[in-house]
Amino acid sequence: MAKGGWQEFSSAESLARPQASATPKAQQRVRVQRTKAGKGGKLVTAITGLAIPEAELKALLKQLKAEAGTGGTVKEGVIELQGDQVSTALAALERAGFRPKQAGG
Repeated sequence: MAKGGWQEFSSAESLARPQASATPKAQQRVRVQRTKAGKGGKLVTAITGLAIPEAELKALLKQLKAEAGTGGTVKEGVIELQGDQVSTALAALERAGFRPKQAGG
């Protein structure tokens, strides 16, 4: 390459996407609700609104499953716990630094 040559994407830094400023946990709109929709009539507790990286989401899921004593999964950024675990999830999320609210009935 010639000295002083122009390159639009000359380095890895220019290719990296700018990181969005992470919303503090206490300011995120975290919602906890029980639902049956699309689950074959089985009750699940859905936790939505978590704006955290995938690795932290999986760690949080592991913690929630241990506290609730039940199974769960992460689907498209939504944590799903088996059964009615709303009160357990609300308490665990508060201890983790979030300000969760119960949604739905």
